[in-house]
Amino acid sequence: MNGSHDYQRVYVWEQPVRWFHWINALSIVVLGVTGYLIAHPPALMISKEASFSYWFGTVRFVHFVTAYVLLTNFAFRLYWSFAGNKYANWRSFFPLTKAQLRQIWDVLKVDILQFGNKPVETLGHNSMAYFTYTATGLLTIFQIATGFALYGPTSSAWFPQLFTWVMPLFGSEYTLRIFHYAAMWIFALFTLVHIYLVFYHDYVEGHGVISSMVGGWKFLEKEQIEAEHPTGMSAFPAPKADPAPVPAKATKPAG
Repeated sequence: MNGSHDYQRVYVWEQPVRWFHWINALSIVVLGVTGYLIAHPPALMISKEASFSYWFGTVRFVHFVTAYVLLTNFAFRLYWSFAGNKYANWRSFFPLTKAQLRQIWDVLKVDILQFGNKPVETLGHNSMAYFTYTATGLLTIFQIATGFALYGPTSSAWFPQLFTWVMPLFGSEYTLRIFHYAAMWIFALFTLVHIYLVFYHDYVEGHGVISSMVGGWKFLEKEQIEAEHPTGMSAFPAPKADPAPVPAKATKPAG
């Protein structure tokens, strides 16, 4: 019979982080579907005159509008990495400490290499997840830059013109499209792995990983919560102990 567990409910993911997550997920799906249609437009047999349907123009319009949504949402998340709590802080996304690097190896041993059977349990993301999200963040910047560079020649708006310098780096528009399209499939692969690992960790650890991105709360044993902060995880240094109070000097009674 398993021993009892003393779990504590902790508010981890603030509402702005949860909004960012779901807006970002929806944007990536819409951009992926419309991007695929732009790269491989199907031949639709319709009775109307082609100029009356304009379906491909609508697909491109949805793609570009969603790109602006993704950009705005991403910019807000960068701001919240400074304004949010420690689980959303920018320090967590870079392996700056030995504890973080050690945790990356521990996660790889369990999730990828299957060398161990003891999962890494943390309140926020583990260090491997944070590092992966850093990589996807850089890939998002790449997609934004290349996407608006492709959009620039067909747009009179000022913002896409800021990225006209990108296309010469790739030699031609065709080459730039290939890289932009290839990055889309990297996002598709990441999405599949991400969904699998979320369900895997929710089942193995039982800390409410899935529900936490809806309500913000996770569950962890009290002793693990107390041990997490002093280890300096999440790139925050261990807090200094409060100095012991200095006893007051005894005074001689008068007289």
